[in-house]
Formats: sequence, C-alpha cells, structure tokens
Amino acid sequence: MMLWIKNQYQSYQSTLRRLQLLDGLAPLLLRLYLAPVMIQAGWNKIVGFEDTAAWFGNSEWGLGLPFPELLTALAAGTEFIGGILLLLGLATRLVAIPLMVTMLVAALTVHWENGWLAISDASSWLANERIMEAQDRLQAGRSILQDHGHYGWLTEKGSFVILNNGVEFAVTYFVMLFSLLFTGGGRYTSVDYFVDQQLKKTI
Repeated sequence: MMLWIKNQYQSYQSTLRRLQLLDGLAPLLLRLYLAPVMIQAGWNKIVGFEDTAAWFGNSEWGLGLPFPELLTALAAGTEFIGGILLLLGLATRLVAIPLMVTMLVAALTVHWENGWLAISDASSWLANERIMEAQDRLQAGRSILQDHGHYGWLTEKGSFVILNNGVEFAVTYFVMLFSLLFTGGGRYTSVDYFVDQQLKKTI
C-alpha cells in the first residue's frame, strides 16, 4: 500500500514538473483579459477628459475629489499605458501596483455604496436593498417598452437590465492584478521573461 502511495505521489510530482513548463499561460491569460479593459477605461478618460475631471471634482453630483484634473490625468495614464504594458508583459509587476491602487480607489469612491453586484439581480444571495428596489423600476421599464415599443426587436440581442455598479468588477480586476504582482508576466509569454533571461547572461 505504501509503495502504491509513493508511486502515485511521484507520478503526481512528475506531472507538476511538466506543467511548470506551461505556467506562463495563466499570467498570459490574466494579462490578455485585463489589457483591453484597462486600455479602454484609460482611453475613455482621455477623450472625455473635461467631463471626467468635472465628475471627479464636483461634490454635488460627482465624487468631490481634490485636484480633479491631476487625478484624471493620473488615472487615465495609469490605465491606458498600464494596459499596453500588460499586453506586452513588460514591467508587469511594477505596473500592477498603480493599477491595483486605481482599482481600490474606484471600488471605494465609486462602487462601494452600491454593494457587490455589477448588474442588479434580485435572485442573487448578494442582492441588497438597493437591488431589490430596482426590480420594480426594471419591471416598470419593461412594461412601458412592451406597451409602447418594439419589445421583441429591442430585446432580441439581450435582456434589459439595471446597472447596479457595485464593486464586483473593480475587486475582480484587483485580485487579478494582485496575482500578476507575484507571478510576473509569465515564463515564455512576456517581454519580462526574455529581458530577465538576457540580464542573467550579461550581469
């Protein structure tokens, strides 16, 4: 019995060693998922700089943050340039840090009071009072569209929903970036890896 366990353990360890040759795929997939999200978010802030800065700075209908132009520039640059670097796998660990800060700020200043869910879903165990109240508005909106609009055409590409704008996406992106902080860009799949290999030869 012990011999069988030993053989199974050795086989398991051998499989793990072979899998390590592909361990760059996981950070690659994280980077490929995050890069377009960050690039688009940064680009939106760049092309809508004045509106974004006004929203950052206005205390009545916005976030009421100090130095809104500076913060807009920092957020836009971090997301846009950071997204490009993630795509390349260049300075992955370093760029993950300001991007994590950006996600934390977004979660705490924009999304926190809305709860967890990004989309209102009353059937979820994470639904809060805000989401439950939104269901009446959603049903009212659907009724209006059914009575006065081409509801079949309007919904043939997807159902109408209410955006709850909770912390779900910001926290998810933070966790993915946190993982990249420890794994780096990935073996064989990032510029970081090849730069590191070259430096090891020359230093």
